[in-house]
Amino acid sequence: MPQLFFKRHLQEAIRSGAKRTTIRRWAKPMMHAGQRAYAPGLGWLAIDSVEPLELGQLSDADAQADGLASAVDLRELLYSLYPDHAQDGKSWFRVAFTRVS
Repeated sequence: MPQLFFKRHLQEAIRSGAKRTTIRRWAKPMMHAGQRAYAPGLGWLAIDSVEPLELGQLSDADAQADGLASAVDLRELLYSLYPDHAQDGKSWFRVAFTRVS
């Protein structure tokens, strides 16, 4: 069963529908569209899409779907969550989801 973990302060944004995507750093996609993933504290999420991306491609609309105001804010958050990203050999993936429970 795939799982997605979210910090507690992000869970309310997911419950309200303000956060509909998450960006993860993986060696390969860890889930795919059509799957369900369990998110502790939230319940089940339907995975709508999983797409590779480059952080330079992020727009303010991408950030807003992730519950943030701007692409700059989103990149800063991701750099703080993944401080070793330049050396880890992994790729960025955008996961779009819908809360189903």
